[in-house]
Amino acid sequence: MGRARDLTVDTGELRAAARSWATVNAHVDALCGAGDCGTALTDDVALTIMETGEVTRGRAAVAALLAYLHRSALAAPPAVATLVAGTERAMIEAEFAGQHTGEFAGIPPTGCMVCLHYAVAYDLVADAISAVRLYLPLDALVRQLRDT
Repeated sequence: MGRARDLTVDTGELRAAARSWATVNAHVDALCGAGDCGTALTDDVALTIMETGEVTRGRAAVAALLAYLHRSALAAPPAVATLVAGTERAMIEAEFAGQHTGEFAGIPPTGCMVCLHYAVAYDLVADAISAVRLYLPLDALVRQLRDT
């Protein structure tokens, strides 16, 4: 039988992970309401849509894109199933479910309901989000909108 693994916990790392969790949780809460989802972002944050490789840079531009996706094009606040956080990284698994209320990908509002599962990976620096990698299946979203 192998040796028991050392389970010593670094309290500094635990505190840093708790701050990462709180930062991402506050960001998601802002997306769910009418709050400023840019508050938790660094000035030079970059959001990458992993399906397309498209990158959006800067606090205002990233906040506007996220607000557009979750509040304008679709009334689809994130429903987080899992939030995992470490000292400099965090990840959520969520459901993107809501109504198509505004133009998206050239498709005028249909009023149809959409539902997709997605994940988001975050990099954090000094208790702020410095990078967002969005794993949202855009092709599946467009198919749902066109199939109405």
